[in-house]
Amino acid sequence: MNDHAHPAREPRSGPAPHPPGAAPSGATWATAVRATLHCLTGCAVGEILGMVIGTALLWGNVPTMALAIALAFVFGYSLTLFAVVRAGLSLRAAVKVALAADTVSIAVMELVDNGIIALTPGAMDAGLTDGLFWSALLGGFVVAFLVTAPVNKWMIGRGKGHAVVHAHH
Repeated sequence: MNDHAHPAREPRSGPAPHPPGAAPSGATWATAVRATLHCLTGCAVGEILGMVIGTALLWGNVPTMALAIALAFVFGYSLTLFAVVRAGLSLRAAVKVALAADTVSIAVMELVDNGIIALTPGAMDAGLTDGLFWSALLGGFVVAFLVTAPVNKWMIGRGKGHAVVHAHH
């Protein structure tokens, strides 16, 4: 396919897809929302698993949060890795694509989500059966999505982030 069929991706060589300072033409909100939901899925799986494991093992707040963040990155990257390997990329090339596509999105999402959890009074000390635990975690995901979607839109419009993945579909 040509680059006009997928305006969100950057050409493999040549000039940027839009003049400097111009509004990105290929970065639609629908594309940004899909990219952010993709990121949120991996982050949520990893984050919830990490919080459940750390809480069940009676770990303190810092190691539990560290595990949750690490697993959010692992699961977030994994979703992209599986997709681009399935599309025919080698594992080495797929890792490069996943890092380029997801690092900023996952980092923003984790910073916001964990900031919400850390700043919600009592959330870090709440147990797995406590509504406060789940409401802070899920509320953090909602706020993280709302903050990360515009970041993804901006990046995709410049041929970065998830635009890198679209070149391999």
